Amino acid sequence: MDEPAGEVRDDRRQSETVLGVFPAQPRSRRPQPQRTLYGALDLGTNNCRLLIARPAAQGFRVVDAFSRIVRLGQGLTSGGRISPAAMQRTLSALEVCAAKLQRRGVTRLRAVATEACRRAENGRDFLEAARVRSGLELEVIDAEEEASLALYGCAPLLDRSKRHAAIIDIGGGSTEIVWLSHDTEASEAAQLPDSPRVRAWHSVPLGVVDLAERFGGHEVGRSTYDAMVAEVMAEMRPFVERYGLPEWASRGALQMIGTSGTVTTLTGVHMELPRYDRTRVDGAYLSLELVGRLSEQVRAMGYRARVAHPCIGRDRADLVVAGCAILEAFWRLCPAEGLTVADRGLREGLLYLMMREDGAWSAQADTGP
Repeated sequence: MDEPAGEVRDDRRQSETVLGVFPAQPRSRRPQPQRTLYGALDLGTNNCRLLIARPAAQGFRVVDAFSRIVRLGQGLTSGGRISPAAMQRTLSALEVCAAKLQRRGVTRLRAVATEACRRAENGRDFLEAARVRSGLELEVIDAEEEASLALYGCAPLLDRSKRHAAIIDIGGGSTEIVWLSHDTEASEAAQLPDSPRVRAWHSVPLGVVDLAERFGGHEVGRSTYDAMVAEVMAEMRPFVERYGLPEWASRGALQMIGTSGTVTTLTGVHMELPRYDRTRVDGAYLSLELVGRLSEQVRAMGYRARVAHPCIGRDRADLVVAGCAILEAFWRLCPAEGLTVADRGLREGLLYLMMREDGAWSAQADTGP
């Protein structure tokens, strides 16, 4: 998922943030998980992001965070390879992450890479360079696991009064859609413990980086924007129609959750924040009419105005319009009542799974707060 404005976000204010997760009854496999510091690193096509956290009551407390826009996938669509410049930018960010992990004393880490490393001809060379430079062993996950992790990360925002939900995770190189439901009908898809049932998932091979490179991201005219929307709709339509998502949306039974820098940026613009504030954005709700107005506002403001906006900035100014086109394509196909905004995703999902595996919340029940 792509990131809100700012080249580097090293937000120590998050040290006071407790993020909720699924209720769980895990097995205890490791001793004293409450004393363990966990790290989750997500290297995407556009961003390198790290969270360091320890378990808290039915969730976890973030003690350190880092995010940098690295554009690892820049030029990948046309050349098929990670460029030397993109590689160096990303390796520098990974060195910062490695230093934080060491300084904090993290003992449980999972570091994953997504679409850019899946697609690049020289992806293995990059992973080896990352290991040598930073000491980090990056695991390339497939699109199915990426979608599943996004679900785990967004679980606390699910509205169980809606029978169904669709999570759309707009990334730099791809967009993941997860369809899930709260009923107990049989499904061929995997069922997550203590969670709604995952019905189906789909990875759309379009993200903000490749769309912006092909269509342009500076001054985007209405006809160009509509062409982006049409291309994304063509990719999404078979999936959403196969599973009847438009019908559920029209009946008011589908919750739409957006997890990406696009939706958090639009929310920051709507709130007129002088500086991006995760605590205000995460969990916000936008009507679909408002999402449409905000998307058009961002498209029409022009590149310089987007650079100057405190919730967009130079590093996202040429990408956010493409993200708006992806989001608009989805809500045109599935016009739900509104959009739940999630500033959370893969990293939170990784943390939850590690802590559940270690019996973190069972340990709390046994030993008390």
